[in-house]
Amino acid sequence: MWTEPIKSGDQDDGAGGTGGGGADAGTVVVPKTRPKTKRPNMYRVLLLNDDYTPMEFVVHILERFFQMGREQATRVMLHVHHHGVGECGVFTYEVAETKVTQVMDFARKHQHPLQCVMEKK
Repeated sequence: MWTEPIKSGDQDDGAGGTGGGGADAGTVVVPKTRPKTKRPNMYRVLLLNDDYTPMEFVVHILERFFQMGREQATRVMLHVHHHGVGECGVFTYEVAETKVTQVMDFARKHQHPLQCVMEKK
């Protein structure tokens, strides 16, 4: 007599037939565990005041690289002007690093000494 081997998925369902081990034979229950994800560290992007970069250029930077409206950009620029430093936004490390690089490159290209830095929040 010829019999075919049982393939995965063709095993006995416990309702009789061949294989006879019941419904739990060969079944492994793996509990689902949710991976514990940690929130990424956040970084503040800051502009530093200097006596040479025009205020309008700083407003342009805030509008272009930080998607601020004219009013908000002007408020942040005045804060930087009066307090020496101002926050442009809070981002993940990679985004903050990119924004700092973009601002610094743009300022250098336009021959302004504007400084942009990031710090861990």
